[in-house]
Amino acid sequence: MSVNLSAWAIRNGSIVRFAMLVLALVGIFSYQRLGQSEDPPFTFKVMVVRTNWPGASAEAVSQQVTDRIEKKLLETGQYEFIRSYSKPGESLIMFIAKDSLTSDHMPDLWYEVRKKTNDIKFNLPQGVQGPFFNDEFGDTFGNIYALSGDGFDYATLKNYAERIELDLHRVPDVAKVDLVGLQDEKIWIELSNTKLATLGLSLYQVQQAIDAQNAVNFSSFFETETDRVQLRVSGQFKTVEELREFPVRADGRTFRLGEIADISRGFSDPAAPKMRFMGKEGIGIAVAMRKGGDIIALGDSLESEFQRLQKTLPVGMRLEKVSDQPAAVSHSVGEFVKVLAEAVIIVLLVSFFSLGKRPGLVVALSIPLVLAMTFTTMYLFGIGLHKISLGALILALGLLVDDAIIAVEMMAIKMEQGFDRLSAASYAYTSTAFPMLTGTLITAAGFLPIATANSSTGEYTRSIFQVVTIALLLSWIAAVIFIPYLGYRLLPESHAAAPVNKKTQRLKQRLALMLPHWAQSWLQPPVQSADHDPYATPFYQQLKKSVSWCLEHRRTVILATVAAFVVSVLLFRFVPQQFFPASTRLELMVDLELAEGASLKDTQRVAKALEAELAKRKDIVNFVSYVGTGSPRFYLPLDQKLPQANFSQFVILTKDIESREDTRRWLIDLMPVKFPNVQTRVSRLENGPPVGYPIQFRISGEHIDEIKRLAHRIADKVRENPHVANVNLDWDEPSKVVRLNIDQDRARALGVTSTDLAVFLRGSLSGSTVSTFREGNELIEILLRGPEDERVNLDMLDSLAVPTASGASVPLSQIADLEFAMEDGIIWHRNRLPSITVRADIYDDTTPPTVTAQILPTLEGIRASLPSGYLLETGGTVEDSNRGSRSVAAGVPLFLLVVMSLLMLQLKSFRRSIMVLMTAPLGLIGVTAFLLIFRVPFGFVAMLGTIALSGMIMRNSVILVDQIDHDIGQGHTPYDAIIDATVRRFRPIVLTAMAAILAMIPLSRSVFFGPMATAIMGGLLVATLLTVFFLPALYAAWFKVSRDTPAQTVH
Repeated sequence: MSVNLSAWAIRNGSIVRFAMLVLALVGIFSYQRLGQSEDPPFTFKVMVVRTNWPGASAEAVSQQVTDRIEKKLLETGQYEFIRSYSKPGESLIMFIAKDSLTSDHMPDLWYEVRKKTNDIKFNLPQGVQGPFFNDEFGDTFGNIYALSGDGFDYATLKNYAERIELDLHRVPDVAKVDLVGLQDEKIWIELSNTKLATLGLSLYQVQQAIDAQNAVNFSSFFETETDRVQLRVSGQFKTVEELREFPVRADGRTFRLGEIADISRGFSDPAAPKMRFMGKEGIGIAVAMRKGGDIIALGDSLESEFQRLQKTLPVGMRLEKVSDQPAAVSHSVGEFVKVLAEAVIIVLLVSFFSLGKRPGLVVALSIPLVLAMTFTTMYLFGIGLHKISLGALILALGLLVDDAIIAVEMMAIKMEQGFDRLSAASYAYTSTAFPMLTGTLITAAGFLPIATANSSTGEYTRSIFQVVTIALLLSWIAAVIFIPYLGYRLLPESHAAAPVNKKTQRLKQRLALMLPHWAQSWLQPPVQSADHDPYATPFYQQLKKSVSWCLEHRRTVILATVAAFVVSVLLFRFVPQQFFPASTRLELMVDLELAEGASLKDTQRVAKALEAELAKRKDIVNFVSYVGTGSPRFYLPLDQKLPQANFSQFVILTKDIESREDTRRWLIDLMPVKFPNVQTRVSRLENGPPVGYPIQFRISGEHIDEIKRLAHRIADKVRENPHVANVNLDWDEPSKVVRLNIDQDRARALGVTSTDLAVFLRGSLSGSTVSTFREGNELIEILLRGPEDERVNLDMLDSLAVPTASGASVPLSQIADLEFAMEDGIIWHRNRLPSITVRADIYDDTTPPTVTAQILPTLEGIRASLPSGYLLETGGTVEDSNRGSRSVAAGVPLFLLVVMSLLMLQLKSFRRSIMVLMTAPLGLIGVTAFLLIFRVPFGFVAMLGTIALSGMIMRNSVILVDQIDHDIGQGHTPYDAIIDATVRRFRPIVLTAMAAILAMIPLSRSVFFGPMATAIMGGLLVATLLTVFFLPALYAAWFKVSRDTPAQTVH
């Protein structure tokens, strides 16, 4: 390099001091303004297309609606898969976009989905409502409150909830407020069909009379010389009492509506999905943060508003916290900051004890400076603080001091040899700057597959690459500009002039006594002389002998290393596999799924029974149940459930991890005993993209009966595995149906059509809208229906009085026969084929990939006998893990190309570059050993760490090979150059490795990053030893170096 940045920094000290001060202040400013959240931004690539076809069976909906839309959506080609279900009167299609698509592509794709669906809208059967689209699945409602109160109905609660909603919208960083569990108000007019028949009235006549009275019609106006006077016609209902007093004419007589009907003001019946908090019904108020906001600051603002709002509520009404993400994030961030502080202390101790007081101080000062620069860059690029970026910061901490240690160590060595401070800094730059840059870029390139992984898992973990790369590049800038200046100011002119700290000296002497005799000199003070050779100590002499032995016995060393690598590969299959570990959040999820076709009332009955059991537990902070639907997304990776009448979901908040696990075990034991006829599931929250059941096998085919038969065979095989529990099918049960077989001849004679009968039954049982009651800003439906005994008692169905064309009525049994039958209540598709998923949980410590690998061989017989066109696929954790792994593997060729290009630029030799590249996979020896010893599973994050480890290994290799080539270029014989270069680079290589390895110790306690930290620690430890002993032997063998090889003969 033509410009010596280190020398320039020393000569322009005032500029460097000013830059350091500004960067530190800007870093503090940036850190305070970094957005904080629990998880990184994540795109949910799902669109839901919902279509209604009232009156149609599940089979008809599947064939006439769902299949038509699915076929059209397949034309987009941009789908990972298309999953759908068809229920009586309802079709719901989930379009899952390709995992490789980025968030920028989503708006265009969702526009195309809407366009293609609307293109066939008019080809759908008559009477179809929709399609309706929903692509808003990414909102995370981190704060959820429950508004409840004894003696308050839903209308009153809704009134106060809407006031609270308005107040919460004024809070900074609030993006969205949703009300959960609302029950729409209705005015019910219950009329007996028998009574109407006696009076000679029909439901239609009553409906027409009410609607004509309550309609708002334009009555024109008077236009005078000076004014325009509007005309208003009265008659609209203002109270329910007016509706009761409404006159109805029949057979020349006038009746009050209240005399012939029961009129009441109530709520949706059947009820809409409900929210129940601590066993009491209420309304949920869910708050979502704006993108890039600070969840901690939002939590403080909401807490103040929460305290204020509680004081405005009437006596008996309560506003209580259900979910408090800011508290969870604050605890999580606090834990990571604590781990970061521990890692900083460890790195400082390594620096002070290995380099000495003043060189250690130089390295120590570089840490906050590089962190400040990193925070500034993160702020500029919009990277917030969350568990991925914070973990990446801790990971980077052990790496960002590497360049500082190398630069300071080189300056200190040269000053011990008599160089002045400026010359030592200049020499350090000239000899190490470019190799350090290459090594830094190679280390950063190790994280490149994370950046290029086009998948949901890649998007979730991408900030690891971003933060580590930023920190590494900035650490190199600090090492060539700020470190030389600090060294110039803090290091003594020569080692002889350096003051001796007696306390530190005594501590080093005591530590030296604990080491073997040959290693004690590493902690002993060097000889105080200007021409002192720092490598003449007994320790380095012993090191020279060891390296020389490796050169002499190079074949033995190489074969032993290769054998260790082969053994590690063979043993790796014994390492437990996983995708992402479970979250450390304190919530538990409990799913209750009744038989298909179950009513919401029955679902609520089961939910209340579980609430009664939970109320007995003292280690539960609170619990909330969602009846008829799943929980709002209060946690980004939540596997969200869609509304289903037969489904209820509980969110249980416990006091701590121990309480969570105790409650989980209690629930797992409780469910089969108390709820034997309910499909239940107890689960922790997940890390990473949501998966659902960890064990899943899908069977797809053309004929529903056949895939049901096959699914039961698969389920039997899955149950044989001792590690699985809760084996179930996602659909299989038929639901009850009553078919009305109409005598068409008799019906036609009476002037009754199938449509007439369907409309009559809908009005009698569910209610038909007759008008709208207007009250303030509320629009309340007025519905006409039969009395409760006609709606609830199935035995009375055949006696319903059906109006005829003549105005008379006949019993339903005279024109139709009732047939009680069973039919599919739901039909699931995957890519247009009927599909059943066999699902299972794992309640012990066995990992899903391990269990799946055990089950797959038992399914080979079923797979071999599958009819043509039928598919048996593996889903769940294994499928998502493989998808994520493939996306990372796709970036490996780019990683290799970048690394080879950097090696060629630095080493200018293809042979040397290949040799360095060959050392990259050797870290697997240590990775396998540490994972097996500490019984740590190898998951997706650990895989990323193992790939990144290869960059760290090649960094040390390239620095050593460059030093060897430099010494050969200076006229040394190749044999001596290998030994001398290894000895001279031993100290910085070992120190940087120690800093990285020891800084990982606090991170290894993390549930999420622990496997990655353990893998890197083991791999880097073994790789450092191989760099010192194996790489010299490999170099000697590669270039056929012997003691007699003359100088300048290695190419």
